[in-house]
Amino acid sequence: MELVELEKERYDDFVRNNPYKSHFLQSLAWGELAQEKRHLTPYFLGLVDENNEIQAATLLLKKTLPLKLCYFYAPRGYVLDFHNESILEEFTKKIIAFAKKHKAIYVKIDPDIIWQREKYDGTIIEEEKKEQKIFQHLKKLGYRHLGFTKNFETMQPRYTFRIDLNQSMKEIESHFSKTTKQRINKSLKLKTKVEIGTEKDLKEFYHLMMLTEDRKDFVSYPLDYYETLYRLFNRKDKAILFLGKVNMDEMLKVEEEEKEALEAKKREFPQENLSKSAKNKLKDLDRQLEKITKDITYHQEIKKEYGNDITLSAHMIVEYGNKAWVLYAGNHNILTDTYTNYHTYLEHLTYCKNEGLKIYDQFGTIGDLSKENPRLGLHEFKKKFGGDYIEFMGEFDYVLKPIYYFAFTKLVPIYRNLIKKRKKKELKNEVQRVK
Repeated sequence: MELVELEKERYDDFVRNNPYKSHFLQSLAWGELAQEKRHLTPYFLGLVDENNEIQAATLLLKKTLPLKLCYFYAPRGYVLDFHNESILEEFTKKIIAFAKKHKAIYVKIDPDIIWQREKYDGTIIEEEKKEQKIFQHLKKLGYRHLGFTKNFETMQPRYTFRIDLNQSMKEIESHFSKTTKQRINKSLKLKTKVEIGTEKDLKEFYHLMMLTEDRKDFVSYPLDYYETLYRLFNRKDKAILFLGKVNMDEMLKVEEEEKEALEAKKREFPQENLSKSAKNKLKDLDRQLEKITKDITYHQEIKKEYGNDITLSAHMIVEYGNKAWVLYAGNHNILTDTYTNYHTYLEHLTYCKNEGLKIYDQFGTIGDLSKENPRLGLHEFKKKFGGDYIEFMGEFDYVLKPIYYFAFTKLVPIYRNLIKKRKKKELKNEVQRVK
């Protein structure tokens, strides 16, 4: 068998339809996005046998460094059956030889292999011993495991939530938390709606992403990054924009009707000689009336400032092979009490089910569930939709130049933190201008 650079379409067809490790991060579109927007060089490599049949493949992203050095990264790679030890060994040997020719410091992989799964009901499922066998075999081949990290220290999240779309929608929704069901029902009651957007809606999506990034204190990408991703994935696969919206007139009409109904109930009470129970019910009605009156006043002010039709949530879903990933989600700072975000999640989950997909991945959460973790809220939100809590095996580096590897892995993170701080400052300035 030999390692060859595959023709792009042939490579993508193999990855998209691979029964073992198909993943959008190994797709042709992702490789081209990395080239256009991250200045990485993609290599679409395949291990072919004597009949020119592909036995394994990977997208390798090359990051060029000073001194004519580089490193390679196979995001969620490789694309092969990791239980086939002979194929994995042969592929590794060929990949490392390829990397040496390019003067690589190391090759990084973070395979889509589940280490542990916690079901929606809390049941822990240790993956079969064969996965631990893969772990030991990778180490035997020379890969260095980077540890069981708990947050977002790695290139890709080591934890996520996944929903099995082989279930019926009724069964899927039965796993939602009680508050999630209530909030979806309230959002539907307020006449929020979810639409599939087009390329022209990317600016609105970007605006909401900026607001979310400013609020959550993280930095993502400029508008042209999302435009490029949308274009590349929509050539043959799908990047879908879901827009959660509210029509203020419709919502205010619902609230006015609710207020009228409460006032009608109040008029049914006699003016005097009320029992203790009746007095308590009347007090409860007064509290509800006070709240709905405040809500109406507040929403009338929102309408004056923002207009009648407002986009409150914008989520981008990537569909590849038989899976979908909730890749990016932006939400407005206003009208959070409409829970449009919850309704938007329901709609793209339903969409993925109706598309006949098999897995719905919320793409990233944490393993450190301590109360002090600032990302615990993100975790708890995603958990409410009843998916399986997935822990992946983690990152492995195959080190080729140990001295350079030490310098690169210790010094570069310091530089990246400085860049991150600068981008946060730039983002805050841009958000202020938009506001």
